[in-house]
Amino acid sequence: MAEPSGRVDKWLWHARVTKTRTLAQRLVIGGKIRINRVKTDDPAQKIKIGDVLTITLEKRILIYEVVDFAERRGPYSQARLLFRDLTEPAAETAESRQEPAPDPRAPVWEEIRRGHGAGNRKSFRPGGRARHKHS
Repeated sequence: MAEPSGRVDKWLWHARVTKTRTLAQRLVIGGKIRINRVKTDDPAQKIKIGDVLTITLEKRILIYEVVDFAERRGPYSQARLLFRDLTEPAAETAESRQEPAPDPRAPVWEEIRRGHGAGNRKSFRPGGRARHKHS
């Protein structure tokens, strides 16, 4: 009997890594998927149970082991059964514990909120030009 296998783009969609199959295809074509540490750009690439997928997203990297396949895309509770999450939790560093840097625009926005300076509602027009009454 043949071992179950399927397309990587369909599996990513069924496992709810992406919202649509088209996005899953773009993720693969963009070189954001590795199958057993080998980068692939073919959405039709076959994967099998036991394969490890490294998925590079915008702000994090996911490492999933393929545990099962699905006939259709179901709810998250079913999708969660398709993989084993091997992603290590991010280690808390001294930098991540620090408060974020203050927004350099904060003093300007504070002045606008208080009604001082260029942000005074009475003298401010949305094009950056002040409105002056002529006597």
